[in-house]
Amino acid sequence: MIVSQLIVFWHRIYIGINKNNKVATNKQKVAIIGTVGLPACYGGFETLTDHLVKNMSDTYDMTVYCSGSKYRKEERMETYHGAKLVYLPLQANGIQSILYDTLSILHALFFADVLLILGVAGAWILPFVRLFTGKRIIISIDGIEWKRGKWSRPAKLYLWWAEKLAVKYSHIDISDNESIQDYTAQRYGSLSRIIEYGADHAQPAAMSSSLREQYPFLRNPYAFKVCRIEPENNIHVVLEAFSQLTKHQLVIIGNWKNSDYGIRLRDEFSMFSNIHMLDPIYDQQKLDMIRSNAVVYVHGHSAGGTNPSLVEAMYLGLPVIAYNVSYNRTTTEGKALYFSGHTDLYELIRTTEYPELTRIGKVMKEVAHRRYTWSLIASKYRLLVDEALSTSRKSDVTPAVTKVDTVLSDLQIQHLKHQKMFFEK
Repeated sequence: MIVSQLIVFWHRIYIGINKNNKVATNKQKVAIIGTVGLPACYGGFETLTDHLVKNMSDTYDMTVYCSGSKYRKEERMETYHGAKLVYLPLQANGIQSILYDTLSILHALFFADVLLILGVAGAWILPFVRLFTGKRIIISIDGIEWKRGKWSRPAKLYLWWAEKLAVKYSHIDISDNESIQDYTAQRYGSLSRIIEYGADHAQPAAMSSSLREQYPFLRNPYAFKVCRIEPENNIHVVLEAFSQLTKHQLVIIGNWKNSDYGIRLRDEFSMFSNIHMLDPIYDQQKLDMIRSNAVVYVHGHSAGGTNPSLVEAMYLGLPVIAYNVSYNRTTTEGKALYFSGHTDLYELIRTTEYPELTRIGKVMKEVAHRRYTWSLIASKYRLLVDEALSTSRKSDVTPAVTKVDTVLSDLQIQHLKHQKMFFEK
């Protein structure tokens, strides 16, 4: 079935390339690869792509690749806010993501000037792209994906190898967090560019009476969490803490049915009347109503970089209690509360007074409004596209002065060869 769909896809490619070549444009062409697609209804990369298209399609001729399995034929659009949409008959996640990203890259080679690749699944082909084409490659490695607990050992090995290729053979690699930038600098000597996520699509919303009728528990103060139900997001830790905090309500939204981990947790903790485990909510207004009226946001992610759900909660002015890892401390500028296990979280929820939570919420809002807006994020991506188009040399962390050995002794500036780098302790 997939083979026949791919044959049809490549036939359309041939027709589309000939058709597109007849349309003259002075805009540079940018292809965004690695997302589920548009309109965004899935996760962080999709939301990022949505806002990049809205902010950049007036400057560039943009194409976005979409997973045909996630969009019914009657729902598919040819364009979205000025960007062309190309559908592939494959899943954008899991094992199929390797072929999905690879085919997207191959297709983009026919027309794009810049490949903006989100994730490393198709990175195996990048050495060949660099060797045989003049295309510019910008890639976001999406945190340290190979460390995530959900992957099998073979998958982790592939992602580790793909990450190395992604950094080495891209013209520019992006980190969404300073801690990820430190990691790539130490491991690969690459000077990655930090670009986080925007959050101003999340807007405060008063709770509607209909929503309270649907979810009566929203009438009482509650803590809130939204995430994919995966072990590295420490759902079990949060649930264990609140199972002992019977006077405190927890509302947690996620894809409980998609894994044995989620099914087990839902079965184990459904008996606690103060814990409310909801299925995914993709209606932005409904989601904003629930989270913007929470007393506190609990963020359990322990892997990755700057997490979209965290910066969205910060933008809404929610006080944050986050898992104590460097990524979360960097995102919150070390100004949130942090826990390392269910005992820590239990004590923080039990003992932190409301005035202190209010103060933290105001601080989180100031940080987010300063750093996590889509206009700022899009302007950074625009600068990277322009840089990629104007240079073929990849930046690294080695100071240029250390490479001018022949004149260093004469100029008596040997000390410049021994500068301490930003990632060194």
